Amino acid sequence: MAEPPEIRIGTAEREDAMKRLSDHFAAGRLSVAEFDERSGIVAAAMTRGDVEQVFTDLPEPVADKPVAPKPSGFAVSRLPERIMPVVPIIAVILFFVTHQWWVFLLIPLVGAVLFGGRDGMRGRDRRDSRRDSRRQRRLDRGSED
Repeated sequence: MAEPPEIRIGTAEREDAMKRLSDHFAAGRLSVAEFDERSGIVAAAMTRGDVEQVFTDLPEPVADKPVAPKPSGFAVSRLPERIMPVVPIIAVILFFVTHQWWVFLLIPLVGAVLFGGRDGMRGRDRRDSRRDSRRQRRLDRGSED
C-alpha cells in the first residue's frame, strides 16, 4: 500500500528527488527554467506530496541495463595505442644521443608495424561480410518472385 503524501521527508529523499530531476533534465525533458523552478520546490519540500507534485508530468525512470564486464584481454588489445605516443619521444632522445636524423623514420615505421596489419584485415572482413549480406538479400528476393 502506498504511503500517505503527508509523511515528512529528510535530506536523503530530497537528494534522491534532485538526482531524478537531474536525470530528466539530462534526458531533455525539462528546460533550464523548469529545472530551476522544480529544483527549488524539491529543496523546500517538507512532505512526500511536495516532492511527488514535481514529477506528476514526467515518466517513471527506466531501470538501467546491466553493463557487461570488460574482457580480460582489454589491456593487451589497447597496447599499440599506449605505445605509439611514446615513440616520438624515444625518437627525439635517440636523435640527441646519436645525432642521426634517420631515427625520426622510426615513428611511421613503428606505426605501420603496430596498426598496419590489424586495420587492413578488419576492413577486408567488413567488405566481405557486406558483400555476403548483399548476395543473400539478392537470393532472398529471387526466391520470393
